[in-house]
Amino acid sequence: MIITMKSFLNALMIPASAVAFVTHQPRSLSRISRHDDDLSTIRSVAGSDWDNTDDNVPSVDLDLPPPPSKRKEIVMSPAIPFLECPPVLVDCTMAGNVGFDPLGFAKTEEDLMVMRESEIRHARLAMLAAAGWPLSELLDRHIADFFGLDSILDAYDRAPSLLNGGLERVSPIWWGTCLGLTAAIDLDAIAKARSGDPEYFPGNLGFDPLNLFPPDEEGRARMELAEIKHGRLSMIAVAAFALQEYVTSLGVIDETPFFFFPLSESLERMGFV
Repeated sequence: MIITMKSFLNALMIPASAVAFVTHQPRSLSRISRHDDDLSTIRSVAGSDWDNTDDNVPSVDLDLPPPPSKRKEIVMSPAIPFLECPPVLVDCTMAGNVGFDPLGFAKTEEDLMVMRESEIRHARLAMLAAAGWPLSELLDRHIADFFGLDSILDAYDRAPSLLNGGLERVSPIWWGTCLGLTAAIDLDAIAKARSGDPEYFPGNLGFDPLNLFPPDEEGRARMELAEIKHGRLSMIAVAAFALQEYVTSLGVIDETPFFFFPLSESLERMGFV
């Protein structure tokens, strides 16, 4: 009997000793264990639907607000430093670009190409007019007398214009020739612009009989810049010619004789002699 009780007590001590040597699990680990058991239960219930999800994680659509857009850096116009440069002109590489578009005519790159095409045509026409206007007042009477024709200048030796009048004195043949030539040039330019030719740029008509357009990029950029600058100045000059002659009733050559006559005659025309 004594042996039996001793064996019973030893049997009770063995589990207690084993528990004493077991490492204590933190409470967080027990929570993780319970969480894993919960996931296993959910997975067993969901079955194949759980395995079809990406990375075995159910997808959740979150209606998150878009990230705040970064404010673009404001670029001021080189031409008018106190005004903002139009966005379409900030990265524009066209010759003569100084960020000047205060009325905002060009909204897109397509608008900008149309505006440049129009500008370069008016610039070229103005350069011809800036030279032809005073030359017509200087030579028209001599040429008309030589061919026995009537001069188109008025009594003040002014060339015909919208403000001066006298446009009806110009021959209809001349007007028809100018309109026909202009239409042909414009139609050809429109066809080239729509062809998608990578070599085309606004104003490129392929007309260079004297081969003055340089072959290198630097020379071409310099030539394009010179053309647009002279053209812009000519447009201002022609407008000034018309307004000046209308206000003063004097021709351009009489207002600035020192450009067209010897010094002595210029001084006489200006009333100094």
